[in-house]
Amino acid sequence: MKILRGVLAEAPLAWLLFAIPLAGWMHHARPDAPLLVFVLACIAIVPLAGLLGVATEKLAARVGEGIGGFLNATLGNAAELIIALVALRAGMLDVVKASLTGSIIGNLLLVLGAAFLAGGLRHKVQTFASIGVRTQIGMMALAAIAILVPSVFAVVGEGRFAAQSVAFSVVVSALLLVVYLLSLIFTLGTHAHLFHGEEKAAADVHHGMPWPMPMTVGVMAVVTILIVWMSEILVGTVEHASQALGLSKLFVGVVVVAVVGNAAEHSTAVLVAMRNRMEMAVGIAIGSSTQIALFVAPLLVLVSLFMAPAPLSLAFSGVEVFLMLAATFVASILIVDGRSTWFTGAQLIAVYLVMAITVFAIPA
Repeated sequence: MKILRGVLAEAPLAWLLFAIPLAGWMHHARPDAPLLVFVLACIAIVPLAGLLGVATEKLAARVGEGIGGFLNATLGNAAELIIALVALRAGMLDVVKASLTGSIIGNLLLVLGAAFLAGGLRHKVQTFASIGVRTQIGMMALAAIAILVPSVFAVVGEGRFAAQSVAFSVVVSALLLVVYLLSLIFTLGTHAHLFHGEEKAAADVHHGMPWPMPMTVGVMAVVTILIVWMSEILVGTVEHASQALGLSKLFVGVVVVAVVGNAAEHSTAVLVAMRNRMEMAVGIAIGSSTQIALFVAPLLVLVSLFMAPAPLSLAFSGVEVFLMLAATFVASILIVDGRSTWFTGAQLIAVYLVMAITVFAIPA
């Protein structure tokens, strides 16, 4: 019991874990209430994502900076990846693409904006390493272009390009994964000093009390299994829930599912920004977007060849492409000088809300 209390104390949203058994019971006892089950599953994933992030940090603290950074980079979006894999297996390709879009714009605008706003209310002007940020934004722009090209040709070429879009997406996905691997070498190895700055010495504070290795691995395994279970329930009820609410799958994927999957990153980025550790806050927000674009999306394209009813391509809808390009452009403009205030955060959040309202207005 003492160990359990110690684990839960590290996750500020752990009290929401009550939704796990409730969602499981409602899923079997009340199949006629898909909206309630969907809401409970969304609530349950939030603390699970937070616990998985804490366990990843504990493991990273024990295995060393290099391997630890790699673990944080690859497991930072584990909740979003699991949800997408479950939806992919169910053949819900539109929900997968919408959730990827929502994760990218949510991290670039909402998470980063909330961090700037919360940090700016405590500190008048905050600074961070602009060189590292420009590198991350550059990778995000590369991924946006990789999605833009097949999407444009899919519209212009209509059916003629459809037959080649899968092969094109596979080749581009492999290229993006190579770039992602090179980015890890660059950010964690050859030029790590550009991304850690002066906060490196204070990194141990964030890890808190160490966990024994068996407990860390055990927590990661149990939480991952629970996320898979809740994701199965969420994906199984998303269509009925969207119909009950009168919402399009695009809105549910871009806003609802993406916000749920990014909840842990939201809270972490805001907390570290309030402590004036802006390298870490900006790295969480922008780094998560680049991971989604350069790692998660290409990986899903390759995995879909084996586990999905139909292959996933990088040809997104016009709305999704525009949202990603606009979010990348706005974020790059507002953070290029390596300085932020609370008003910078308010601007980013306002842009996100405009995008969310626009997606909401699109008919189902």
